[in-house]
Amino acid sequence: MGKITFYEDRNFQGRHYECSSDCADLSPYFSRCNSIRVDSDWWVLYERPNYMGYQYVLSRGEYPDYQRWMGFSDCVKSCRSYPPYQGGTYRMKIYEKPDFAGQMMEFMDDCSSVYDRFHCRDIHSCQVLDGYWIFYEHPNYRGRQYFLRPGEYRRYIDWGGYNSSVGSFRRMRDIYNQLESLQAGTNPSIRKPECYITAIYFFPQIIFYEDRNFQGRHYECSSDCADLSPYFSRCNSIRVDGDWWVLYERPNYMGYQYVLSRGEYPDYQRWMGFNDCVKSCRIVNLYRGGTYRMKIYEKPEFGGQMMEFMDDCPSVYDRFCYRDIHSCQVMDGYWIFYEHPNYRGRQYFLRPGEYRRYIDWGGYNSTVGSFRRMRDF
Repeated sequence: MGKITFYEDRNFQGRHYECSSDCADLSPYFSRCNSIRVDSDWWVLYERPNYMGYQYVLSRGEYPDYQRWMGFSDCVKSCRSYPPYQGGTYRMKIYEKPDFAGQMMEFMDDCSSVYDRFHCRDIHSCQVLDGYWIFYEHPNYRGRQYFLRPGEYRRYIDWGGYNSSVGSFRRMRDIYNQLESLQAGTNPSIRKPECYITAIYFFPQIIFYEDRNFQGRHYECSSDCADLSPYFSRCNSIRVDGDWWVLYERPNYMGYQYVLSRGEYPDYQRWMGFNDCVKSCRIVNLYRGGTYRMKIYEKPEFGGQMMEFMDDCPSVYDRFCYRDIHSCQVMDGYWIFYEHPNYRGRQYFLRPGEYRRYIDWGGYNSTVGSFRRMRDF
């Protein structure tokens, strides 16, 4: 039986409600939803009662704030449960026009850009023959989500769409089963010595894979590396077994930065990657202090307006009233700057210290849309 737990506050705090079946109206059980634990099965959440409004598709795992499930707000009013798909194949046909007319294309794998492969920006109808699928409003699995089970969808309203725009789609697959099987020793196709699981806890490790879904040539790393080029040519999936890691697009810790916590990343979009290029990495040990504190400034050299923060900030402009940060002082904890609001875009890792200009944290410019603390959930 599937199980999901809704919490009113972030980080699994406050009033909560455990659910193990479909529910058309969650309003009596909680007033807002800011974090979720999914213990089993897939769940489709809806912004409004009776399975209406924005949809959010969640697999097994922990979601400490609503941005983690790409939520537009803390509003969840109904939910449906779906057991994991047991079939081995995924197959879907998409059509350019309603009622299965116009150009048609069949898919059996994920598609990060509908336009690049289908050469149309809209899908007006589709037939799902095998498996569960998720439609996304924008490319690279971003924006509004729509859940599709096997069946016929003659118009976009049949899958709950607000319009026919679909930027990307992918199969609903439980990516956590592989790691769980490995740790439990239940998957006969994966054989590892017993000491492997012990090593996860004592030696922070990151594993880079050349292909998606942890396939192809791979390289295991447990320390800083200024040049990963000799070990793999591209990076399309990653497993992080301990501590935090900062990845860089170029050797010698240069270029785009990506900050990863413990978990599995089956394709580079999962770590908000701009491409499959990772050329250097640094390990960042878990922060053991209890407080986080940072001062941001309007101008270089700690000039102009100043504001002190001890918590996450999804929109710098809303709280600081400026779109740029030219300098900052990090007193306690590790922090991540993001180029855009709601923790999107280029990332910059900051440890305690003084940053007199944006180039000191590796910034291309002074634009910072949001920031948050690096915490191990």
